[in-house]
Amino acid sequence: MTSSEALVRVEGLRKLFPLNAGFLRAPTSFIHAVDGLDFAIAPGESLGLVGESGSGKTTTGKLLVRLLDITAGHVFMQFDGQVLDVARLQRSDSKTFRRKVQMIFQDPYESLNPRRTIFDTIAEPLQVQNIGNVLDQQERVAELLNLVGLSPPSTYLFRFPHELSGGQRQRVAIARALVINPAFVIADEPTSMLDVSIRTSIMQLMQNLGTQLGVTYLYITHDLAVARYMSTRLAVMYLGKIVEMGATEEVLQRPQHPYTKALLSAVPVPDPRWTRTPVEIKGGISKPIDPVPRCRFYDRCPLAAKVCEDNDHPPLEDKGSEHYVACYRV
Repeated sequence: MTSSEALVRVEGLRKLFPLNAGFLRAPTSFIHAVDGLDFAIAPGESLGLVGESGSGKTTTGKLLVRLLDITAGHVFMQFDGQVLDVARLQRSDSKTFRRKVQMIFQDPYESLNPRRTIFDTIAEPLQVQNIGNVLDQQERVAELLNLVGLSPPSTYLFRFPHELSGGQRQRVAIARALVINPAFVIADEPTSMLDVSIRTSIMQLMQNLGTQLGVTYLYITHDLAVARYMSTRLAVMYLGKIVEMGATEEVLQRPQHPYTKALLSAVPVPDPRWTRTPVEIKGGISKPIDPVPRCRFYDRCPLAAKVCEDNDHPPLEDKGSEHYVACYRV
């Protein structure tokens, strides 16, 4: 994918959280939540970002929508021929950026204001962007409620979030994100707080709306089955680094990094006769506080060798078929 083809292009993205800072005292230690990410997302594509808790997935999403300030690196987004560097966004471009980029949060119970009606919640982006009058906004909100499966809209417009189920709230959150026709949406585990019985319907809804409205997704999840269903490409994160990336089926069918293999070995198989060979990794996830420059997975890796200890964290290298792996031993 060339730079001109990418809707989103991330180069050297870093986010450090300072520790032990105080009044008139500079911090001496940092949490390396996101540390040198490079990836690109094409228009209409869905990139799944997977990894265990603490790997930096949600922080990455918040950096892309500027809910957190970027420590270093660049995030280029291309809309209507205009390229914006999100890390150095000018105030004059912020309104365009907010119109084109939206986020769906994990918890529908926390992401909706309990004091605002469903109409007020979904219409707020229209009001901020000065799109239409009250009648136009009501018509647009009703249209989105229909699209997300909350119909007839008249029965939901003036209800409050506490009057809805979890699945209905998440549909409202999806409608709010899509009401101003964004080009890029970050979905941060939008089904993890929902009952298993309705997760599939929400995922189908997001896929259908993505195709219908031309939305590009960054889909953040810890569930490989969900990532497989929702994503065309997959990126596996560990301690702030992407360790493997490629087409979804390529990564899942032919994993090469030891961490990806360990994640797949933990997925239950619905066949009592099938036994999957476990991948022996050691210990638990480390704390990302001032990590040493070597491979982040070194302490847990069954393939760890002298080359891994003596060199910086390995770069992502194409192992064929645009299957990128960050490992000296594969």
